[in-house]
Amino acid sequence: MKTLRVVSAELAVLLLLPVFASAQQKPAPKPPLKVFISVDMEGISGIVHGDQVTPGTAEYADGCAWMAADVNAAVHGALAAGATEIVVNDSHGSMRNIDPGAIHPKASLISGSPKPLSMMQGIDASFQACIFIGYHAKAGTENAILDHTISSSVVRAIRVNGIEMPELGLNAAIAGHFGVPVVLVSGDTAVCRQAVEILGEDIVAVAVKEAIGRQAAKLVPFSEAQNSIQAGVKEALKKLGAARPFKLAAPYRFELDYHVSAQADMGAMIPGVKRIGARTLAFTAEDYIGGFRTLRAMISIAPAR
Repeated sequence: MKTLRVVSAELAVLLLLPVFASAQQKPAPKPPLKVFISVDMEGISGIVHGDQVTPGTAEYADGCAWMAADVNAAVHGALAAGATEIVVNDSHGSMRNIDPGAIHPKASLISGSPKPLSMMQGIDASFQACIFIGYHAKAGTENAILDHTISSSVVRAIRVNGIEMPELGLNAAIAGHFGVPVVLVSGDTAVCRQAVEILGEDIVAVAVKEAIGRQAAKLVPFSEAQNSIQAGVKEALKKLGAARPFKLAAPYRFELDYHVSAQADMGAMIPGVKRIGARTLAFTAEDYIGGFRTLRAMISIAPAR
């Protein structure tokens, strides 16, 4: 009888194994949350002067360190919100400002230039969200740190479908082309206002300084600014379901105002480009990405004033 009881117990365990295995099954994996971060420099915490964003100057190394700190704050926020992959595109000047060793190890860095999509290189339809860190206001904005649009020596203004665009608008339309919404912008108070004007009230805008003219600002303390970026990114990604990509209607009419008429001479020779003023060129494109790349070429071939 003792032997029978042992056998019966073993049989019971064998019969219950499928139940135990079912109870221990892993939960279904969460859907991917890929986040693209484009980081410029003029809107970074602490930046107020051109020396802090220009290689070869005494303050440039400090600016680069501050840039990495703001980016890492955004990465921490994205990870806290459940991001599964994060790509950071260095988007200022030569686009070699961020020390690869200083970036958060959970983020991939795109460095160097030229790049076909410039500040947006690496974006595609596999991403769920786009974030702009350290952005600045468009050329001609009052009380905005180092305001310009793409090139301070070449571009006076850029319009797409009649709307004057800061870099954040031009780049948000690239993200929109791929169906990716921009959910957060950080920089000074001026670029935050422009982000709301272009992208709507739902954008999370994190101001890290308030400009006093073009090269001075009241700064938010570093720790507070970076905590705000981290919290803002987490908030923006948590309400991602309500975000909508920024899309303009095709065809896309691009207008480029140069600073001086001589800068328009070369671009006016490009097939399909019309000179509509002494220093203004215009063209129409059915594809936004193609139009953007033409625009970038027109800026690049213009001589500095």
